[in-house]
Amino acid sequence: MQQRIVTLSLFGFSGSADRWWAFGMMGKSTGLFRDVPGMSFFKMLGSGGGSGFAIYPNLGVYACVAVWESEAAAAKAMAQHPDWQDLYQHASRQWTLFLHTLQAHGKWDGANPFPVNGESGYDGQLIGVLTRATIRPSRLLRFWRSVPNSSQMILSQPGHLFSIGVGELPLIQQATFSLWTDLASIKRYAYQEGAHKKVVEQTRRYDWYSEELFARFMPYRVAGHWDDRLDDLLAGLR
Repeated sequence: MQQRIVTLSLFGFSGSADRWWAFGMMGKSTGLFRDVPGMSFFKMLGSGGGSGFAIYPNLGVYACVAVWESEAAAAKAMAQHPDWQDLYQHASRQWTLFLHTLQAHGKWDGANPFPVNGESGYDGQLIGVLTRATIRPSRLLRFWRSVPNSSQMILSQPGHLFSIGVGELPLIQQATFSLWTDLASIKRYAYQEGAHKKVVEQTRRYDWYSEELFARFMPYRVAGHWDDRLDDLLAGLR
């Protein structure tokens, strides 16, 4: 029986021509990737500047999140579909993480796109986390005053391996994907550590989001290259 999977792909672009092409691709992405066989969900996301969480964008890095009916469908589309091939041809580096969903709650564009099919009770040695939210326009100023400190804090947390801030619309629709060594580290950061715990409390108090989603994943395979450090961390998935 085929098992649905999730992929997270990162694409890096060098040079003004390819960066401009990628920026245009981001703008057209809702009209592209619609006829990909075996793909039930797709989002192309821009990234934040600096360490990935700044308000200003990084025009050299984009992410793609997709849900597939099987790994075979994902492999075929990435190897043959013209929209995916355009990304590969223009990118100077590319990296894809293959994932099984352990837990997912909330909504993305009105529905939860992630099928839960990971191992029951799995809690390490590698866990991916995706958080995504649409911020209410009336809450934007308060949100952006509070979040940067929490976002920067993640980089020094025990158990944190990698993270990137991404989103569909600047300032309004925001997401973070991160990799952790174990579930205990995720919970400690989310619910016990200062800045992020404060953000969680403020989220409830001020009702920042009109829509939000949280998902945990079990990474099981990686392809491509992003940087040497990440390659070393995920060498066991190749």
